[in-house]
Amino acid sequence: MAEPTQPSTVAVVLCAGAGSRFAVSGLGPKLLQPLGGRPLVSWALDHSVGAGLDATVAVTGAVDLADIAPPDVVLLANPAWAEGMATSLAVAVGWARRHGFDAMVVGLGDQPLVGPEAWREVASAPGALAVATYGGRRHNPVKLARPVWDELPSTGDEGARAVMRRRPELVHEVPCDGDPLDVDTPEDLNLVRQVLGSGGAGGVRPRPPWRRFAR
Repeated sequence: MAEPTQPSTVAVVLCAGAGSRFAVSGLGPKLLQPLGGRPLVSWALDHSVGAGLDATVAVTGAVDLADIAPPDVVLLANPAWAEGMATSLAVAVGWARRHGFDAMVVGLGDQPLVGPEAWREVASAPGALAVATYGGRRHNPVKLARPVWDELPSTGDEGARAVMRRRPELVHEVPCDGDPLDVDTPEDLNLVRQVLGSGGAGGVRPRPPWRRFAR
C-alpha cells in the first residue's frame, strides 16, 4: 500500500491593492516605500518564502512587483483588483486548484513584522481554517484548506473573515509572535521603522489597539 502523501500548502501574499489611504500622502505606491533599505513589500515576500511551505505566490494588481519579488515567488496578476480583496483570493484559489494544492496560508504584503514562524505555525495547524492571534487578537496569516475555498466570497473586500463568521466551529486559533501592524498610512510606516530600529519584530510591542482583525 502506498504511503499517504503530506498535504501541500502554498503561501499567498496579497499585494494587489493601491493603498488609497497611503496614496493621499503623495509619497508614491505604499508597497514600494523604503523600509530597512528595501521596499516595504519585500519583507512580507521574504518572510513567506522563509516559512518553507511548498510554494509561494503573490497576487498583484496596482503595483508591478516583477523587479522586486524573489525568484521563487510566483506572481499572479489580478486585473480586477480594484473590485476588492475577494477577487485576489479568487485568483489565488484558482491557481491553487490548478496546481493541486490542499491549503493556502494567506497574508498581506503590507505586514512587514509578521515573521516566517507565524506563516509556518498557521500552516501546520489542524483543520480547514486557522488564524494567527497576537495578544489574543485575530489577524493574518490565515490558513484556508480546500474544503472551505468554495465558501469564500467572490466580491467585495472580505475574505477569510466572512467564512470565520459563518463557520466559527471550524476556526483554530494559533498564538504567534510578531506584530500584525499593516501599513495603511505614513504614520504606520514610521512606527514600523521605529520597531526595526529598536531590535526588530521579536514580540508584540505596546501600541494602540489593532484596527483590523483577520480578513
